[in-house]
Amino acid sequence: MNETIMKRDDSALNSRRIVVKVGSSVLTASDELGVNRRVLGRIASQVAKLREEGRQVVVVSSGAIAAGVKRLGFKEIPRAVPERQAAAAVGQPILMEAYGRAFRQKGIETAQVLLIHSDLDERGRFLNACNTFEALISKGVLPIVNENDTVSIEEIRFGDNDTLAAQTAQMVQAGLVIILSDVAGFFDEDPRKSKTARLIPRVEGLSKKIASLAGTSQNPLAHGGMRTKMLAVSTLNKVGISTLIVKGRDPNVIERVVMGEPLGTLFVPNGARLKGKKGWIGTTAKPRGWLMLDSGAVNAMLKRGKSLLPSGVVSIGGNFGFGDVVEIQDAQGVAFGRGLANYSSEDAARIAGKQTREIASILGSKDYDEIIHRNNFVLIGE
Repeated sequence: MNETIMKRDDSALNSRRIVVKVGSSVLTASDELGVNRRVLGRIASQVAKLREEGRQVVVVSSGAIAAGVKRLGFKEIPRAVPERQAAAAVGQPILMEAYGRAFRQKGIETAQVLLIHSDLDERGRFLNACNTFEALISKGVLPIVNENDTVSIEEIRFGDNDTLAAQTAQMVQAGLVIILSDVAGFFDEDPRKSKTARLIPRVEGLSKKIASLAGTSQNPLAHGGMRTKMLAVSTLNKVGISTLIVKGRDPNVIERVVMGEPLGTLFVPNGARLKGKKGWIGTTAKPRGWLMLDSGAVNAMLKRGKSLLPSGVVSIGGNFGFGDVVEIQDAQGVAFGRGLANYSSEDAARIAGKQTREIASILGSKDYDEIIHRNNFVLIGE
């Protein structure tokens, strides 16, 4: 067969900056406990070759809980949050020691970066994290990123390292995310249940129909399987970053896919790309409250590109301050956007439904005409 036919042609494969996400199911199979150092070593070799080609790589890795479980002598993966956090606390240094040893053999220094969602939820801290990544990469250091499971709780956690990989890719402005999984890609049916399941080699955009095919993982170390991967792909699609899902234990899989071998599933973004601050508003920051608008204000924002004035606000929920991200809802309570609030929830409630000229007399001063400026508004769609 003609060699060119076997190649996948996509500009993302030539990306200078790549995020490689290593799943627990890759480092630790379902019948194993602890980190498989042989597998980790093979991943390190492939990442080292990417760097030799002039690529810049950031690794997002699971595996801390798996490493801790083995060291603590658990018979099985604990379900209780405190026990999982204890396993993560024990396992983090074990995991990093394993990565450090594997990459030092390739002449590469590593750095541990532990994050929770609240680190990125405030714009200033988000930018500080971006600057840290840039400093490490500029010094030739390989960042190894993980969620800080030891202290994270539901309100501040990413929930899974697929989501963390998507957020990391935005911070470092990567062109491609390679997700090393325990499955060979995205299928039209669950390959564990159907012998006729077909691999989908390429997906452009991410329709609801495609996303609905995603299932959950049966690995007790994983956090949702293909479903969480689709959420990550959706986030990456919005900011214009491609995603490859491949079987992580396949021989030299990273090298092969960046050379164009059509393994796994390539998700290619389409549509308008959210950049910079709008990307952060639309995909990273968690809304601290919501604003419900009347039909006139909805029409003005959606069809005429206008800012949100107090007169269009019907009701307010949550507890937010100046500069926080809030969800924008229509009169039926359906969210259609997010934006940065120019007023706190308390002040916004006082001026809701009022004219701009009335703000100063109600609040004692007027810093802004708009509750949300159009430059700080992001549409959230399908």
